[in-house]
Amino acid sequence: MSLLAAQIDALLENETNLIANLSNASALLNDSLADINWVGFYLYDPQTDQLDLGPFQGKVACMHIQNGVGVCGTALKENKVLRVANVHEFAGHIACDSASNSEIVFPLVKDGEILGVLDIDSPKLDRFSAEDEQKLSAFVEALLKHL
Repeated sequence: MSLLAAQIDALLENETNLIANLSNASALLNDSLADINWVGFYLYDPQTDQLDLGPFQGKVACMHIQNGVGVCGTALKENKVLRVANVHEFAGHIACDSASNSEIVFPLVKDGEILGVLDIDSPKLDRFSAEDEQKLSAFVEALLKHL
């Protein structure tokens, strides 16, 4: 288990409040990751088939993202992690913060239910490595146990 995964697992032990857990998860990532400018969650609303802004750390953000649109919506629709080295080259990228240059997005799916996505942005191009993806995937796995 990665250090971040162990930290989130310990931090959220015996806590069941979704908003509290996602808030502390975004704060932990914001404090732990270098060279990021936004980290947070978009929560899936099946009635509107869109992602709605959830707990985050960073500048103001887009409040609604359609399923299949932008990096977050595409990760949701394809149910896979998307690691984008240069968001300006991603077709349909939604520029909530013009300072963001790279992004990694993790779908949040528990027991077959789509909960939303974890979105992390960086002002650096090609900020997120395969190793980052692996460590953050372990973080997401640990987080999902508490949602």
